[in-house]
Amino acid sequence: MKERNFLDRVMEFEQELESMQKQFRELIGFVAQMTEENHSLQLENHHLRKRLEDMDKQIEEQALAKTQTINVRQHQKKPNKIDVGEGVDNLARLYNEGFHVCNVHYGSSRKGEDCLFCLSFLNKQNV
Repeated sequence: MKERNFLDRVMEFEQELESMQKQFRELIGFVAQMTEENHSLQLENHHLRKRLEDMDKQIEEQALAKTQTINVRQHQKKPNKIDVGEGVDNLARLYNEGFHVCNVHYGSSRKGEDCLFCLSFLNKQNV
């Protein structure tokens, strides 16, 4: 009877080993699947980060270009205002020296009299 009992226990142990081996194979398959999925997600994450960096660079470049355009426009406007101001100053100087600056009598001598056309023109330019 002891032999029978011993053989039964050996057979049970063999069945348990086979069951554990089957579970181990399933576990190895699951780990392989998870490893593959992890690698795939890491690649996708890398590509998304690269794309995000590219988009950030593009947005920064657009903002920089817009800022530069605004600065160029402001810079271009300033010299025009200075030139116009200098021109008005020159015309006012000519008027004070006794010459007409209006379109009616431009360049002719005022002979000490004030000209309403010239004054009107200079007041428009100063506004």
